[in-house]
Amino acid sequence: MKTREVIHTVTINAPPAAVFKALMDSKQHAQFTDEPAKMSNKIGGAFTCYGKYIKGYNLELKRPSLIVQAWRGRDWPREVWSVVTFKLAKLAGGKTKISFSHIGVPANDYNSKNKGWNTHYWQPLKKFLERK
Repeated sequence: MKTREVIHTVTINAPPAAVFKALMDSKQHAQFTDEPAKMSNKIGGAFTCYGKYIKGYNLELKRPSLIVQAWRGRDWPREVWSVVTFKLAKLAGGKTKISFSHIGVPANDYNSKNKGWNTHYWQPLKKFLERK
């Protein structure tokens, strides 16, 4: 199957620890996405989010700078998994630079996922963290 890679760089006006927690804490993840989430904070731990539309498990966690996850969408073929990486870097003024990659996205789902990361993650995450 042909796959593609989504790459985004996002700046959020919140420190890396707050961004990490929002992404990895079940309650905060559900708050910023407005959808159910069950996140694990352990390597090898499973997670679901967006009402079980997304599922996966944690491959690597370095608080507050790195999250690497095996990740798949519910409508993907059973054997298809991808790898999502969030690299969080502290910037001046209490901001965070997220260097993000999503490797192994099925080519026929690339446009949806590329757009979806903006509309379903970065925009609501900014709104959630920057209101505090």
